[in-house]
This record gives sequence, C-alpha cells and structure tokens, in this order.
Amino acid sequence: MMGTFPANRRFPAGRASLLLAAVFLLPGCDLLGIETASQIEARRTAEGRAIGSACRHAVRSIEDCYASNPRSPKSAIFDGWREMDTYMRENDIPGMPHSATAVPQAASTPATGTSAVPPANSVSSPPTGAINLPGRPNIVPPATGN
Repeated sequence: MMGTFPANRRFPAGRASLLLAAVFLLPGCDLLGIETASQIEARRTAEGRAIGSACRHAVRSIEDCYASNPRSPKSAIFDGWREMDTYMRENDIPGMPHSATAVPQAASTPATGTSAVPPANSVSSPPTGAINLPGRPNIVPPATGN
C-alpha cells in the first residue's frame, strides 16, 4: 500500500510541525505582497481602463492612447475609453484637452499686414495679473580688507 506508513515507523515530529506551520503560514503570503497571476492581470486591466478613461477625458483619440501606452492591454484601454465616453455624453461633460495637445486658435492679424506676435528680442511688460517682486537682497556680507 502506497501512501500509508508502516505501523513500526512513526511520522517524525519535525515533519509534522513543518507541515502544520506551512498549512497555517502559506495563506499569509498575501501579506507579503506576493501577487498571483490573476491579481496581476486584474491590476493591469484596471490600469488600462483608467488610462482609457483619462485619454477620453483629455480628448485624445483611442489610437493615440494605444500608441502612448504600448504595455497596457488594448481591450482594457478601449473599455475605459468607451465607458468614459458614455459617461461624458450622458452627463454633458466637455473634454479637457491638455495644453500641449490643444488645438491652438488662429491669431487674428490686423488688416495692415503686421504680425500680432511681437519679435523675440523685444521687451514686453509682464502679463496681466503677474506679480512684480523686488530683486533679491544681497545677503553676502561685504568683503573686508585684512
């Protein structure tokens, strides 16, 4: 008979305590931060959905979102993008484009043909609402002639 111990041979106490410790301590692996394959996949899917939602809210195309996040699953990105699109349409929420990706408005030029943009070497006043701070004080003590 396999799997049974002969009557004259006892199960060693060291093995029993090791087996008992393993049974009670292995479920605590979650506390150690060891992730299973299903936990890793769930995290990647959640991150992909968040990325897709952020792309939709930032008025980025789904293709741009795929290109800028190649390691995220495309299906999760699309699900997040689609959910955010539905949510934004139902609640009449406008997109918030990033300033670098925003479409610049055409500057109107005067009829005289001069450019509305000042030359790069011209000195201009600070924009409205800017705070003019005084220069930094000289905190270095004056040199003494010894």
